[in-house]
Amino acid sequence: MKLSVGIITYNEERILGKTLDAVRGLADEIIIVDSNSSDNTIKIAQSKGAIVYTEDWKGFGPQKNSIIEKCKGDWILLIDADEVISGELKEIIKNIIDGKNKYEVYDINRCSVCFGKELKYGGWSNQYATRLWKKGYVSVNDNLVHEEFETGSTKGKIKEKIYHYTYLTLSDYITRFDRYTTLGAEEYFKRGKKSSFFNIVINPFFKFIRMYIFRFGFLDGLEGLIIALFSGMYTMTKYFKLREIEKINLK
Repeated sequence: MKLSVGIITYNEERILGKTLDAVRGLADEIIIVDSNSSDNTIKIAQSKGAIVYTEDWKGFGPQKNSIIEKCKGDWILLIDADEVISGELKEIIKNIIDGKNKYEVYDINRCSVCFGKELKYGGWSNQYATRLWKKGYVSVNDNLVHEEFETGSTKGKIKEKIYHYTYLTLSDYITRFDRYTTLGAEEYFKRGKKSSFFNIVINPFFKFIRMYIFRFGFLDGLEGLIIALFSGMYTMTKYFKLREIEKINLK
């Protein structure tokens, strides 16, 4: 078996079908670990031929390690449920798993599509992320959110794109906003990070300036402005939730 595609899911019906269609003809197996979705995620996955396991949520790192353990392919492509590989990337991956590889681990060019528009500035595109590797060459740390991929191998880079459909609508952003800021605050508390006036008030302001001005987010139009504003609010909310956790644990 050449390639296993792994995906973790929780209420991912919005994009999952498109994600799975993009790897058709490439994957020898598709492994999904689902965290008790209440929408049509499992139905969609099974209709596309995926093998679905249901497991309680353990955090992004542990959940992805669970997938890696289940994959049987010589190569693993571990993508998010809202990531769609381009046709050009599909051909490159075919060549790699057919033996035309110089590396055992690859970072792939990840470009964000937000509110229906591909963002080209503000730090949201051309971000290389570890997605493809030979089985046994990569593990994921135990972070609850913003997990990191660990390897002792030199990594290659693939410039062909994965399209990351981050947020379809503003409502979609706000729904995910609450979950991810909570997970982020819990992860920070676990790592011993502290809230402060600087992190809650000043840091979010500088994040907006960095994204919108210094990284040219204004060139993405209204979408660039909205995502920069909400990114600053994300930082503020995450640290304020950390402050709330700290108060609870002082009692």
